[in-house]
Amino acid sequence: MDEPPAPQPGSAAPLGARLVDGGVNFSVFAHRAQGVDLLLYDDVDAAQPARMIELDAAHRSGGYWHVFVPGLPAGQLYGWRAHGPHDPAHGMRFDADKVLLDPYARAIAVPAGYRRLAAAAPGRNDAQAMKGVVADVDAYAWEGDAPLGRPFTQTVIYELHVRGFTADPSSGLAPALRGTYAGLVEKIPYLVDLGITAVELMPVFQFDAQDAPPGLVNYWGYAPVGFFAPHAGYASRRGPLAVLDEFRDMVKALHRAGIEVILDVVFNHTAEGGEGGPTLSLRGLADRSYYLLDAEGRYANHSGCGNTLRANHAVVRRMIVDALHYWVEVMHVDGFRFDLAAILSRDADGRPVPNPPVLWDIETDPVLARTKLIAEAWDADGLYQVGRFVGERWKEWNGRFRDDVRAFVRGDRGRVAALANRLLGSPDLYGERPREPAQSINFVTSHDGFTLADLVSHDRKHNEANLEDNRDGTDDNLSWNCGVEGPTDDPAVLALRARQVRNLLAINLLSLGTPMLLMGDEVLRTQHGNNNAYCQDNPTSWFDWTALGRHADVRRFVQMLIRLRNLRESVRADHRLTLAELTARAQVQLHGVAIGDPDVSHTSHSLAVTAASLSGDLLMHFALNAWYRPLDFALPPLPAWATSGWRRILDTARPSPHDIVDPAHAEPVTGNGGQAHHVEARSCVALFAWAAPPR
Repeated sequence: MDEPPAPQPGSAAPLGARLVDGGVNFSVFAHRAQGVDLLLYDDVDAAQPARMIELDAAHRSGGYWHVFVPGLPAGQLYGWRAHGPHDPAHGMRFDADKVLLDPYARAIAVPAGYRRLAAAAPGRNDAQAMKGVVADVDAYAWEGDAPLGRPFTQTVIYELHVRGFTADPSSGLAPALRGTYAGLVEKIPYLVDLGITAVELMPVFQFDAQDAPPGLVNYWGYAPVGFFAPHAGYASRRGPLAVLDEFRDMVKALHRAGIEVILDVVFNHTAEGGEGGPTLSLRGLADRSYYLLDAEGRYANHSGCGNTLRANHAVVRRMIVDALHYWVEVMHVDGFRFDLAAILSRDADGRPVPNPPVLWDIETDPVLARTKLIAEAWDADGLYQVGRFVGERWKEWNGRFRDDVRAFVRGDRGRVAALANRLLGSPDLYGERPREPAQSINFVTSHDGFTLADLVSHDRKHNEANLEDNRDGTDDNLSWNCGVEGPTDDPAVLALRARQVRNLLAINLLSLGTPMLLMGDEVLRTQHGNNNAYCQDNPTSWFDWTALGRHADVRRFVQMLIRLRNLRESVRADHRLTLAELTARAQVQLHGVAIGDPDVSHTSHSLAVTAASLSGDLLMHFALNAWYRPLDFALPPLPAWATSGWRRILDTARPSPHDIVDPAHAEPVTGNGGQAHHVEARSCVALFAWAAPPR
């Protein structure tokens, strides 16, 4: 049998495994390693490598180890082994028995016998370890596709779990397609019909599904093991390279339907966990470079997941930016939502800094100049930066919007002043700098917490199925069960819940800002009170497609709200106005039950807002009553051009289909300047007036 061609030193750049003329160049950062081996496998389940290449000083440049191997094709399986001391106190956790995943692997193969715990136990783990796969990332026909570049002002985001969206048999898909990228493609018409313009995909980086309590799985995916590879478990096709094509097929299909793709990215921690966790990749290559460690080598835990990436270390900064480049240039995604993004503002020693280098790297990067950047501007260790996140391009998940809107609709006292700010784009948070109205990502529910149906059905979390004695998940839900905990047949309770759902949806979708909906809220998806379903890969978390028939009225309400939102010129046209400029030109006025007299006292539960279109030919008046009794709101006077009089577009107290109507079919209401309009208890009303009906 002929000997394979001899390896050559290769080069440190580019990192990862890259096909070049005649073979593959491998490069990995393993600072302070005393030796590194490249392991080549013929089978992902193999107990030992088919070939091992020991790297010496000729294969090292600074902290990088590299080798060129002639004759290797795309599809080659590989891993690394790093030699050196096991000295955690000095930031070194080398273990030459462990197969290490390339941090830059473009595709990852998972063996049938993958075992997370094998990477934490003594001895070899070849057969139980994930392997990198050499990929030809240019071998794909994009057919002219490119990121869409839609303005935030025209964006409606739908937070979606790739598997959970179609995993349930009620999706009607063939079993092989359920819970896959290809399955999502089949449901694109549903998203288009709803009015969605962007999907925010929960983590699709390859993650460790075994990073969960015994007997459960990590369903959400906030346990990354690779930052460049799409999760293989979401592919319907066999073979790690087919995963790349299926993911890109999904992106291309969504773009053709006018829907952007935003990835929920996790650059704050990895699945390697804390002390005693598995040695999967970074820990065994350069522990102190990749992770925040204290003086004794213990892991900082600002993420709440056992470890924290050292995001502002030069090597990690480069890895993060390289990964973002890859997903934009090679995979054509449109944007990113950064999980626990406040961690990225901590310096190389874990201290918050005012100008974090990695965030400015991302902010000013020309490749990312048209990419959507969204920050979850807090972390698990109390660093809360909503309204203060660095830079000019970053939009923010507005946790204050969620909390203030929930509390107002629930009927809490002292929330009217805060609600006024949330309706108007949160100028108290974003008014000091010239921010656009879409700066705030407005949401009342997300994957983390109650669904919308559960928010109005439960006073308490019910997380017993997570096997943590109901200790996990927040207790601060700002929810209200409307009188009965959980399921009920009481018609009065059900009617109140339906009204509260519509109130929350209306405020979310009609406020200034960029609205985000949680998957399934439009058909009242329930998790039965579980507010932390990260480990529930079952019908608890899945989209139940039979709900489309049961709750068609709520789905229609959402569709119509999005259409109503799109009537605003600030949405239809990209005016590039700042928040202050828009509210000034729209002549925004705040009222209470009396015109021009908003009641922001501690006992108030009502607010009204009037605004004009930018062209000045449409008036919009919103009245919100969170009190348990009806209120009569005085109506502002109409200009002579508003010949339609006030017409009722939305009233959450009315039954479907009268709860929201097309302007062409809107009924006139009694009352003009100084006269009153009746608003039922716990309801919202929207009135329009125009010279010609809006279209």
